[in-house]
Amino acid sequence: MHSHAPSSLKALGIVLVMTGTIFFAELIAGLISGSLALLSDAMHMLSDATGLILSFVAIVIGRRAADRRSTYGYRRVEVLAALINALTVSLVCVWIVWEAIQRFRHPDEIDTRLMLTVGMIGLLANAISAWILVRRQHDSLNMKGAYLHVLSDLLGSFAVIVAGLIINWTGWLIADTIASLIIAALVLPRSIRLLMDTLDVLLERAPRRVDMQGLEEKLTELPDIQAVHDLHVWTTDGTRLLATCHLVVADEGCAPGEHCRILDAADAVFAAHGIDHSTIQLETPLHIEHETVC
Repeated sequence: MHSHAPSSLKALGIVLVMTGTIFFAELIAGLISGSLALLSDAMHMLSDATGLILSFVAIVIGRRAADRRSTYGYRRVEVLAALINALTVSLVCVWIVWEAIQRFRHPDEIDTRLMLTVGMIGLLANAISAWILVRRQHDSLNMKGAYLHVLSDLLGSFAVIVAGLIINWTGWLIADTIASLIIAALVLPRSIRLLMDTLDVLLERAPRRVDMQGLEEKLTELPDIQAVHDLHVWTTDGTRLLATCHLVVADEGCAPGEHCRILDAADAVFAAHGIDHSTIQLETPLHIEHETVC
């Protein structure tokens, strides 16, 4: 379950060092050059550095084994880190839009030479970081959040360079402000989607990729199964799926040795839907009178 953790930690460590370095470079250059796009990208880098630290710590904690109190382990800590990352990126996007509106009214002079130099350095560093994390983004929601941060900075650096070239060639200062808005427009939908995904996990909603109706129908179609109820599917970390359900078994299925056959068939149905951990209760038709169906 935790086989990806060492690789994820190494990838995050490398990217964190690069991100922190570029943040200070862009912050200083943005203040000196007067570029809002560069400052916006620096703020993205700051949120990234914070998010990557959270991700790093979350993976370290998440590697702890399950115990009697935390029976599912600590992987949900990574989901919490992903939630904070998504919120941070979304708030930064709002800040960028607000600042851009102010710049439309009062555009400032910009040192395009410094803006372009730092933008190109940032583009190279972010491209390397994205290449490192792209192979780890499916390890967990936490790593997906880290990749989102780096990808947003890659797009931001590209927008900074384009804006710098336009200003350098035409003197049109509004290009810097437009670049800032483009950065926000590209990043915000992704951060909101990640936010929704993490909330789904924390609320223990059935993941979108699971066809709950189809799953219930397949279970009902199994031999000797009369009904299915209390079917629940959720995930603790955004990757591994878990399920519980009650299967009402016909009298023929209650014969000695039949339970194993029924459980194997049900497990096969769950596996076909990407669920590799299930808890199944078999019961007779009369048992329904002795419980509350959820």
